[in-house]
Amino acid sequence: MRGIAERMANEGFSVEMPLLPGHGTSVENLMVTRFEDWADAAEAAYQSLAARTEHVVVAGLSMGGTLSCWLAERHPELTGLVLINPLVEPLGDEMTDGLKALLDAGIESIDAIGSDIAKEGIEERAYPSTPVACLSSLFAAVDEVSAALDAISCPILLLSSKEDHVVTPSNGDHLMAHTSGPIEQIVLERSYHVATLDHDASLIEDQAAAFVERLITKGDA
Repeated sequence: MRGIAERMANEGFSVEMPLLPGHGTSVENLMVTRFEDWADAAEAAYQSLAARTEHVVVAGLSMGGTLSCWLAERHPELTGLVLINPLVEPLGDEMTDGLKALLDAGIESIDAIGSDIAKEGIEERAYPSTPVACLSSLFAAVDEVSAALDAISCPILLLSSKEDHVVTPSNGDHLMAHTSGPIEQIVLERSYHVATLDHDASLIEDQAAAFVERLITKGDA
């Protein structure tokens, strides 16, 4: 997300880019965290930004999209959302039961899902494995976020990869079908899941900056 954050800062906007608990350190640190911890960090970043700006636009990729929607459901005053391949569609009982079976069997982590990127030579800084309990916590939160999507009425810029091997493109359709506000969707033809590091990175940054500019007056955010 750094590219978007730096672009927004260069445009003159105030920016918060929180490092979520357990992220950016080690898998062991992540294992003891849950969605509630990440949501608390997102809420704290929102409060910090809202305390010094007139308008707030929240941007998120993948699970960050889940958190962005979580914030919007609780803060109707949000000016807008920028969502890149957000995870908002319930995974279903089969996936939930599968994770529970892994935990019951004492399996704490599974193979990582990082670096789903079409552009050659680019690698996401991701952990080598994904803690099962964290994944289970996320999927439970997605169910709750999905059930309240109609509470989101602010404008949304939705950037959806045509081919995504982590979050199915149907998540974008689910979002558009259940939120209450206006949605502008841009289909990313050349990028996979981690689109902010992929071929369409510049397009995403340009579109996000233009979207925010349309919503608010520079200097107020």
